[in-house]
Amino acid sequence: MSKYDVIVLGSGPGGYVTAIRASQLGLKTAVVEKESLGGVCLNWGCIPTKALLKSAQVFEYLNHAEDYGLKATGVDKDFTAVVKRSRGVAEGMSKGVQFLMKKNKIDVINGFGKIKPGKKIDVDGKEYSADHIIIATGARSRELPNLKQDGETVIGYREAMTLKEQPKSMIVVGSGAIGVEFASFYNSMGTEVTIVEYMPHVVPVEDEDVSKQFERSLKKAGVKVMTGSSVEKVEKTKSGVKATVKTKKGEETLEADIVLSAVGIKTNIENIGLEDVGIVTDKDKIIVNDWYQTNMPGYYAIGDVTPGPALAHVASAEGITCVEKIAGMHAEKIDYSNIPGCTYASPEIASVGMTEKQAKEAGYELKVGKFPFSASGKASASGAKDGFVKVIFDAKYGEWLGCHMIGAGVTDMIAEAVLGRKLETTGHEVLKTIHPHPTMSEAVMEAVADAYDEVIHL
Repeated sequence: MSKYDVIVLGSGPGGYVTAIRASQLGLKTAVVEKESLGGVCLNWGCIPTKALLKSAQVFEYLNHAEDYGLKATGVDKDFTAVVKRSRGVAEGMSKGVQFLMKKNKIDVINGFGKIKPGKKIDVDGKEYSADHIIIATGARSRELPNLKQDGETVIGYREAMTLKEQPKSMIVVGSGAIGVEFASFYNSMGTEVTIVEYMPHVVPVEDEDVSKQFERSLKKAGVKVMTGSSVEKVEKTKSGVKATVKTKKGEETLEADIVLSAVGIKTNIENIGLEDVGIVTDKDKIIVNDWYQTNMPGYYAIGDVTPGPALAHVASAEGITCVEKIAGMHAEKIDYSNIPGCTYASPEIASVGMTEKQAKEAGYELKVGKFPFSASGKASASGAKDGFVKVIFDAKYGEWLGCHMIGAGVTDMIAEAVLGRKLETTGHEVLKTIHPHPTMSEAVMEAVADAYDEVIHL
């Protein structure tokens, strides 16, 4: 039997990062993977979807070349080639993880891993043991009882990025990050898209101002949006599907080529031996402490299988924290109130901290500032004037409570707010930090200036 210091079950952005950090700390490490290194994020999620969205963005630019004083004639798309490029990007990233495994002398064990008592893992009949076993098996697309995925007419995110033909029409159920990113991609490529969202607003976890702006942008782009609505049933037809949608006004029937179910995720915790070992779960999640230890000594869990936010960067941070604690380092607990969220639709959305509603409910007296990109020189020059930056401060002490952005490239801007909050930066300090001009990022400074009644460019 092979013996290790650490075995990581799953090689997604939680698992492979955990394995690398463990190896850096001098621990003999192995990672178990049943499919492709990099997990869902690299192969079927974060990375290939961004490749699809980039193709859609370039297509949009070409179709609007005249807006920039240019002419592009005979512009067309090759849907198959777009999908092929996306798969190529994903394969390249997965090969990059293979290289990192070799570089860091991490053993990769291919197969389906099942944990066993006595700190062992069975991988397709062969046993391995370790002092520390870290579960990082991630999650998959969640299925609703009345919206069963058949992979053809009702699909999940995997099928959505590898369709052989572009559908003429699509119903997207759910307007979280996955739903609206695919809605943006297919709409930009020319598919007629309808979004059905159960909550009163699209992207319901975001600040209400962002949700309203995003809904306006979707409608402007030609996407039909149905909020406060639910898909009750889906029937196959000769040409595609017929969906019965319950709305505030009654039932409505929609017809489309295909339905994309984007109603959240389901953790991969079945059949991996949790019951055999006696590991406690609750509401589809593995219960862990601040250092990701389960109730059973020597067994840990990180990423989507635990109760925290199901985000790649969170899984990576949790894995690093977990192994640093195992290695006896002075690890710092993760501050879950300062996790950035990013949605890569068109326009992009990025946020961190409290929404205005949450801050009010928490009893803070607020200073709120907003700067629209329509007043930004860089945004005007770029032809990307939709959206804004919104900041929320505690009026008493100047604490940066929240930051919410919608617009072109804002997912690359949000880190300023995350770092500022980490360093306990006040509104005054942001205001007195000179931002470069002309940039999209100076909208952060301008929004803070608006909160403190010092805004210049509004």
